[in-house]
Parts: sequence; structure tokens; C-alpha cells
Amino acid sequence: MKEIFKRLIVLIKRGEMTLPTTNKQNVTPEWIDTLKENEIFVFGCRNSGRHFDGASNFALKNFGAIMGQREGRQGQSYAIPTIGGVIGLKEIRQSVMAFTEYAKEHPELHFLVTPIGCGGGCRRPGEIAPMFRDAAKLPNVSLPQEFWDILN
Repeated sequence: MKEIFKRLIVLIKRGEMTLPTTNKQNVTPEWIDTLKENEIFVFGCRNSGRHFDGASNFALKNFGAIMGQREGRQGQSYAIPTIGGVIGLKEIRQSVMAFTEYAKEHPELHFLVTPIGCGGGCRRPGEIAPMFRDAAKLPNVSLPQEFWDILN
């Protein structure tokens, strides 16, 4: 039996075998144009809270984001600053931690996280996805498939 497990580990390391991926219910849809009453659109934005483009502008026009509010719950959306001013990986990580706590405190809501920071924020999913490791454990948080690919 021990030999079988050793062989499986070798196959996984070589990339010849993969482990099952996450449950699809926790994957954010690639395109979101409507939300259910309990769903929250989680987007990356400018440190200034000026939602001029990308997902932040979409949240402003469709899901109650507030111009000038840089972080936190806004209508049926939740902002995480990812670009502008002094925003670096440390600051993004702190904001993701605050988001994770908010999601824990609101199990009645379902959070649809977009690939924050990976568009206008010019970050790679490999830099951002690990920040969501704790959030990924919550049943009320969905993450983009590219984040799951890295976390798994």
C-alpha cells in the first residue's frame, strides 16, 4: 500500500496525474451581469476609490459601488484597492484579509470574487491568488478559476 502512495506522488510531481480540483459551486462565473439578492460582486479598484474603468466601473454602474469609496461593502459590491498611490502587495494582502473577515461575519451572503488586481492592477494571478487561501475555505466565497488553479 505504501508503495502505491509513493508511486502516486511521483506521478503527481511529474504532472502525469492531477488531483481533483475544487467544487465548481465555488468558482466565480467568467461573466457576471446580474446578481441574486444575496450575492456580492467583489472587485479591485483604485486606491482613490475612483471607479473609472474595468470591474470597478461595472460595479459603479450595476451593483451600487460608490464613487470615492476605496474599500469595503458598497451596495451589492465589495471593493478591494489594488492600484494607485502606495498600493503594493502588502496593502492588497491586508485588504484581502479584511474582506475575508467580512465574509466570515456574513455567511448569509455569497461573494463572487473577480480576478482583482489582474487587469488594470497589472498583477499576475500567482501574486494575488495565494492571498485568498483563507477566503477559499469559506463556503460563501467563490473565486475565479485561475485563482483555484494556483491554490490547488
